[in-house]
Amino acid sequence: MSEAVFGPGTPGVVEGAPETVECDVAIVGSGMGGATTAWALRESGARVLVIERGDFAPREYQNWSPRAVFREGRYKNADTWVGGDGRRFTPGYYHFVGGSTKLYGATLPRLREADFGEIRYEDGLSPAWPISYEDLEPFYGEAERLYLVHGDGADPTEPRRSTAFPYEPIPHEPPIEKLAERLRGQGIRPYHLPQALDRRAGGNCVLCRTCDAYICMLDAKGDADLCAMRPAIEGPDVRLMTRTTVARVVTEGGAVAGLEASRDGRRIQVKAKRYVLAAGAMSTAALLLSSDGPGGGGVANSSGQVGRNYMAHTCTFVAGVRPGRDPHFVYHKTMGISDWYEAGPGTPFPLGNIQSLGKLTGTTIKAARPWAPTAILDWFTRRSVDLFAQTEDVPLPENRVAVEADGSKRLHWRPTNLGPHGELVKRASGALRKAGYPLVFTQQLGIEATSHQSGTARMGTDPTTSVVDPGCRTHDLDNLWILDSSFFCSSGAMNPALTVAANALRVVESGVLTG
Repeated sequence: MSEAVFGPGTPGVVEGAPETVECDVAIVGSGMGGATTAWALRESGARVLVIERGDFAPREYQNWSPRAVFREGRYKNADTWVGGDGRRFTPGYYHFVGGSTKLYGATLPRLREADFGEIRYEDGLSPAWPISYEDLEPFYGEAERLYLVHGDGADPTEPRRSTAFPYEPIPHEPPIEKLAERLRGQGIRPYHLPQALDRRAGGNCVLCRTCDAYICMLDAKGDADLCAMRPAIEGPDVRLMTRTTVARVVTEGGAVAGLEASRDGRRIQVKAKRYVLAAGAMSTAALLLSSDGPGGGGVANSSGQVGRNYMAHTCTFVAGVRPGRDPHFVYHKTMGISDWYEAGPGTPFPLGNIQSLGKLTGTTIKAARPWAPTAILDWFTRRSVDLFAQTEDVPLPENRVAVEADGSKRLHWRPTNLGPHGELVKRASGALRKAGYPLVFTQQLGIEATSHQSGTARMGTDPTTSVVDPGCRTHDLDNLWILDSSFFCSSGAMNPALTVAANALRVVESGVLTG
C-alpha cells in the first residue's frame, strides 16, 4: 500500500493516496517545526510523510492587497474558536504549506541566554528550561543559514554566537535611520532586526511594503515552505500530503498506533514507526485532547498538562505620527530595541522587546478604528512610524486550550505582565515623542493575536508536571514527539519561530527519529 506514495518515481507532493499510508516518520504540520524536521530528515534514508491540512498558498495579485488581506480576510482559514468569555473568534494562524510563516513578518531572533533560566515577573514565575541556550546555540546558527537571516549582532542583549549572521543586515530607509539616530541621542541602542529575506546576490526580494502579514508573491520570504519544505520534497524520501486533516491520534500499548485523517472527503489512516506533531501550540493540544473521544482526558496527558500554560506574548502596536510630508516608507521593518529587555536600575522586572512593524495603512487599522474614515487613517499612517512592543507572557495553568464535549475548541487566555508591558509602551511612546513624532497612538492586541502561541505541551524531566522530555518525546508515548512551540517552558519576549526551527534541528541530529 505504501508504494503508491513512496514508490520509485513518485512525486514529492502526493496526489492520490490509498486508505492506509505507511511511512517511517509521519509529521503533522508543515510550518516552522514540521518543515524544518522534514528538511533535516531528507537524507536520513527514512521515509518521511508530512501531513498538511491546507494547500500551497495561491500566488495572485491579492497577495499584496491590503483590502484583500485585512478587510476581506482572504487568507484567514483557521477554525473558529471560542474564548473563555464565550465570544467566538478566528485565530491568527494559517493552514498553508509553510503554515503561518507564509504571512509572518520574517523576524527571526534568538531567545536570550537568560530566557532559559528562571525569571521572576510581576505576574508570576517564568520557569527554567531543562535545556540551556548552549544546547541550542549551534542549531540557531544552522537555522539562520537555512532561513536566510540578515542581521548585525548589535542588539545589546544579543546572546553569545559561535557563527556570524549569514547575511548583512537589511539597511534602514532614511526616515528609520534618522529615527535610530535620534533614539541614540536619547541613550537608546537600536539595532537591525534579524530578517529572513532572500536578499542574497540574485535573490528575489525587492523590499516592498507588503511583506509583514502578506504572502510573498515573489517567493522571496525566508519561510518554511520556500526554505525547508520544497527542498525536502525534492529528494526521494520525503513526501507532502496536502488537504489532509488529522482528526485523531490512535494509541495502543504505550505507543501511537496510527493517525486517523480525512483527505478530500475520504477517510485514510497513516501508520508510521515514529510520529511528530507540529501543528502549532493550539492545534497540537486540541488534537491530543480530542483523540480519546468526548469527555476524555486526552492522549499523552497523564500529567494533565496538555493544553495548559498557553502563552502568546502581551503585545501592543505603537504608532508615532509626525504631521508634515509623507516620508514614503517602503520596507519599514528593520529596527529593534532591546534596552529594556532585562531588569535593571529603575526596572524591577524585564519589560520586553520593541520592533518596527511592516508599514501600517489605513485599511490595516480600520478594524481597530471603525469610526474613523479610511482617508483620515491613510493620512495618519502615511506619516507614522510603527512599532510593535512585546512583553513575556508567563505560563499560567488556567491559560489553556480546551476541547468541549461537542468538539468545539476553547481558548482561555488572560494576558499577563500588564504592568511591565504598560511601562514598555510608555517608554516607547516617550521615545517617539522625543524623536519628533508628537502624536502617538497605541492598540493592545487581543486573544485573536495567536502568531506567537506556545507552551501547551511543555518540556520537563518530571512526567507529572510536563508533557515531553528534554528531547521532546512525550513521556507517555514512546514514539511521539512534539516539535512546534508547544514544548516552550517560557515565552521570553522574542518571536518564537527561530527557536522552533533550531530545536527541530537539535532533535533530528540526536538520532531519535531515525535510530
